[in-house]
Amino acid sequence: MANPDRDIQQSQSVNPWVEGLKTLGVSVILAFGIRTFVAEARYIPSGSMEPTLLINDHLIIDKVSYDFKNPQRGDVVVFNPTETLEKQNFHDAFIKRVIGLPGDKVEVKNGRVYVNDRPLKENYIAAKPEYQWGPVIVPPNSYLVLGDNRNNSYDSHYWGFVPRSRIVGKAVFRFWPLNRVGEVNQHPNFISSQPQQQ
Repeated sequence: MANPDRDIQQSQSVNPWVEGLKTLGVSVILAFGIRTFVAEARYIPSGSMEPTLLINDHLIIDKVSYDFKNPQRGDVVVFNPTETLEKQNFHDAFIKRVIGLPGDKVEVKNGRVYVNDRPLKENYIAAKPEYQWGPVIVPPNSYLVLGDNRNNSYDSHYWGFVPRSRIVGKAVFRFWPLNRVGEVNQHPNFISSQPQQQ
């Protein structure tokens, strides 16, 4: 017959260090799983997305949504370097705004970006682009991305398109600094209703 007093005594003699290590181990596994499959934190190391994102802004990146839908025009996305960027010894992820979707015609001229011959109405950029570029057609399963700081961004107009497979996720929330906490603007209403004037 079991001795109930002995059972109680054994359960109370569990080493708190062992329990602490078990808890820590489970926490690490959960954190790794969340970071790998669901979301992760990133910070902004450059001014290429100003004024939307500033240097040292810390963001939450949603890594799940694109398992169910494709990136949309206006999404601020994090992506791993393309083959072209890897050949230039870039290894860290980039963050830019999706401007051109697969099949879109994109052109930059006269201080405006045109998508399918319609000028974008962009109230989020630092300044009008001071360069001419395109027109180009975005290939299948690829995206054209530009920095909001158009004249100080190493983006698609330099090195080409981002394959869908390289996109890690989209920036959804800024959690630091505290005075800038909030959602990262998604899907701005930026397509002009006026077609390009010839």
